[in-house]
Amino acid sequence: MKEKNTKKEWKLPLIIGAAVVAVILLCVFCVQNSQNKAIALEEQVNTAQSDIKVQEKRRVDLVYNLADCVKQYDQHEADTLTAIMEGRGKTGDIENVTMAITAVSEAYPELKSNENYKQLMNELSMTENLIAECRSNYNKQIKEYNRYVRKFPTKIFLNMLGYEVQDYTYIDYEVSSDAPQNLFEE
Repeated sequence: MKEKNTKKEWKLPLIIGAAVVAVILLCVFCVQNSQNKAIALEEQVNTAQSDIKVQEKRRVDLVYNLADCVKQYDQHEADTLTAIMEGRGKTGDIENVTMAITAVSEAYPELKSNENYKQLMNELSMTENLIAECRSNYNKQIKEYNRYVRKFPTKIFLNMLGYEVQDYTYIDYEVSSDAPQNLFEE
């Protein structure tokens, strides 16, 4: 009979001990899961912020390159028209003018700098739309992160682990010092 009581005496503490260990492990896994999700959301915020910087860098690079291209195209077109006008002025002979126009049109088949301006404006518009989309995505990601960090009970654990609500980075709309200016002036 003592043997049965001894078994019963050990069963209860083992069950209680196993339950305590299970609760502790459950808490550890819940905290770790909360931290993992916070880390993932934080990385999404950082990625969204980086995307904005990438698109802003693209804007600067694109504007200078496209502006130079359009300027060169304009200069070539102006030189071509000047050559035609000079050819007309030097001779009254329609044959010489026709020959000059034919020679120029073979070297440069179509004068169409307005298409380059349209392309430049289209590229600028697309770039600005991409930047706006990236900023919107950033705001969405930081909102999701902040919402998660402020929720109960994760708020308790994440505050102990150092996760805090992030401030939105408000966009400064003042022109930066490296913003393109006087694109078509020499």
